Amino acid sequence: MDTLTQPRDVVLVHVDDKPSFYARVEEILLDRKRGWRQLRFQVLTLPPQELTWILEPNQIDGDTFTMGGTPVRIERLPDPRPSVDPETGEAIGEPGKAPQTPGEVISFPPRKG
Repeated sequence: MDTLTQPRDVVLVHVDDKPSFYARVEEILLDRKRGWRQLRFQVLTLPPQELTWILEPNQIDGDTFTMGGTPVRIERLPDPRPSVDPETGEAIGEPGKAPQTPGEVISFPPRKG
């Protein structure tokens, strides 16, 4: 694939220089127009909405483009999962950031009645 953005990535779409909606990339296909791609994504709204935009790879990866004269930009969000050291299997944190500890499970009392 010739884009940094890949299927299953979550993106934030900015419209008119304002964050507008989140979406999950479903697939990126070659378009019949040479050098262009079909970006199919699921808009994370209620109800969910699926859209397909025909874009150049650099536009999928964050370059601003216009739709009807309105500037639009797609921002790929970082993977929330920590990176893992292949040798030790341990999470690699950001320098200067405290390592995360596992969460605590809290049991709720059973419902009465």
